[in-house]
Amino acid sequence: MELAERLAALDARIAEAARAVGRDPSELTRVVVTKFHPPELIAALRTLGVRDVGESRQQELSQKRAVLPEMTDLTWHFVGQVQTKKARAVRAAADVVHSVDRTRLADALHAADPEAESPLGVFVQVNLTDDSARGGVAPAAAAELAEHIAGNCPSLVLLGVMAVAPLEESPARAFERLAEVSARVRAVVPAASAISAGMSGDFTEAIAAGATHLRIGSAITGPRPVRG
Repeated sequence: MELAERLAALDARIAEAARAVGRDPSELTRVVVTKFHPPELIAALRTLGVRDVGESRQQELSQKRAVLPEMTDLTWHFVGQVQTKKARAVRAAADVVHSVDRTRLADALHAADPEAESPLGVFVQVNLTDDSARGGVAPAAAAELAEHIAGNCPSLVLLGVMAVAPLEESPARAFERLAEVSARVRAVVPAASAISAGMSGDFTEAIAAGATHLRIGSAITGPRPVRG
């Protein structure tokens, strides 16, 4: 199946899943994750109407954006873990960061460009597992982090929450829990209503739980190239 066919098939599945739970497919932002794929793939996706692309490695994001400067209509999403020391580089290359999970990182992203003309969109990443070593803030602490971002980082705009469904739990239940966290975050930052959830294998469950941003990779791009 060619790229255009995969994209069309995936969009049809997204639309079907949205309508099945009474949602308008136009409410959803489909972010195509292009990790390890060459910049030429992003150019091809753009000709097919894609305007939101995602990367999970800072160096790759920075390099791809640098070689595609003419594509000013793209929104670049950073969906991987961010080391605080790389906050400046991520801020320079990303329009949206889905993985803010600590106050120190939020402060570093703000300090990287405190007078920015365009604010950086951010999501609070929530860890839905019991493993504290994984990325994400504990569900109980998400609202506090959200409040910090809204009150102390004026060059950031909090969009909502993000999470990855744990392998050991059904995606439906995991995303239900994320929706509960989203409600607590909205209680302190009412405008932070977005939910970044759902990947190639579980976007249907994410849509049913209220996801607004879907991070889709291989179902659209095909297998990732082998890295030497």
